[in-house]
Amino acid sequence: MQTFTLVFIFALLLTTLTQIWLAARHIGHVRTHRDKVPEEFASQISLGDHQKAADYTCAKTRAGYPGILLHVALLLVITLGGGLNALSEFWAGWLSDPILHGMVLIISTFFIVSAADIPLNYYRTFVIEEQYGFNKMTPAMFFTDLIKQSVLGLLLGAPLLFCVLWLMEKMGESWWLYAWFAWIAFNLFVLAIFPTWIAPLFNKFTPLEDAALKTRIEQLMSKCGFKASGLFVMDGSRRSNHGNAYFTGFGKTKRIVFFDTLLARLNPSEIEAVLAHELGHFKHRHVIKRIVISFAMSLAFLWLLGFLMGQSWFYEGLGVTVAAVPSTAMALLLFFLVMPVFTFLLHPISSIYSRKHEFEADAYAAQNASADDLIHALVKLYQDNAATLTPDPLHSAFYDSHPPAAIRVAHLQSQGQA
Repeated sequence: MQTFTLVFIFALLLTTLTQIWLAARHIGHVRTHRDKVPEEFASQISLGDHQKAADYTCAKTRAGYPGILLHVALLLVITLGGGLNALSEFWAGWLSDPILHGMVLIISTFFIVSAADIPLNYYRTFVIEEQYGFNKMTPAMFFTDLIKQSVLGLLLGAPLLFCVLWLMEKMGESWWLYAWFAWIAFNLFVLAIFPTWIAPLFNKFTPLEDAALKTRIEQLMSKCGFKASGLFVMDGSRRSNHGNAYFTGFGKTKRIVFFDTLLARLNPSEIEAVLAHELGHFKHRHVIKRIVISFAMSLAFLWLLGFLMGQSWFYEGLGVTVAAVPSTAMALLLFFLVMPVFTFLLHPISSIYSRKHEFEADAYAAQNASADDLIHALVKLYQDNAATLTPDPLHSAFYDSHPPAAIRVAHLQSQGQA
């Protein structure tokens, strides 16, 4: 057995066992604290709501087990099981052009992987989300969204894939640098068109009509030096009872979007505090920093792929037989299939970085709005979204982009007292 095969199997086993162990810890911790509301939330959240959040969290976490095992099985079948070899040979009988063959091979592989997720996503939506009163989708809407996402993915992804494969074939050893520039251009293009072209395919966006709230928000934006192309309300209630607010776009396409569910639940001062938090992300340039880090990491990964593409052990160790090395499409496909296995244990680093940004945005909100209002808003959102107040600390440190509720509220309280 190839040395790299053993390394891959070990990494896959380690990743899988870690995922299962973290999930089991999380369920156990949430269950242990199910029957008592944390003291700092006892005056605002009832025991019934706390128990609903605990049960919802456990149900979602348990529903993740089949997905973990399915992805492991699929990955093994596709790689060491000879799936990619068979699929490549099948398409070779129809397509002789290496770039077209590579495109169809990659698209069909990801189609198979995505199709395997459909039953699990359907179960989460129409069993778990339905059971806890969050789902508003119909089966027709579910599959319509799925078709839209697939078509959109092809329309946007196919030209990028063709460009990358062409660069890998034609630009010599420095192809990865040219591919990186193409990747940057693609991401900036998607960011630019998302608010006005992509998002409206799935939701309706209407201008905020509440004049008093609009004036209040515009005053806050002016105070914080933020300019947006508009304030919009999204019909999030068509699909779910979960609430949120976010910024989207950049430059002249920047806009602020509120879920209609959030506006229905929070009072104006709480909405202002939530927006101040989002403005904190803007003021601290968190989005730009994350984009820069993402681009830097993509450059490193493309360089690594450029190295691996010329190594026969990389293909053979993953069960792929190639007549000649390098094999551009196969290398690209293998890299994106197995890279998550080797990078999974780095999750806590990104989580720590993200939580740092959340603390900074909270501090900014406390300075430009009201810390108490933001606390009240967060507690309502925890309650409405059935977010557990007692996550397992290790599970939270590994996965959560936001600080646990108790830590976040305590941090805000200290900001309010400062």
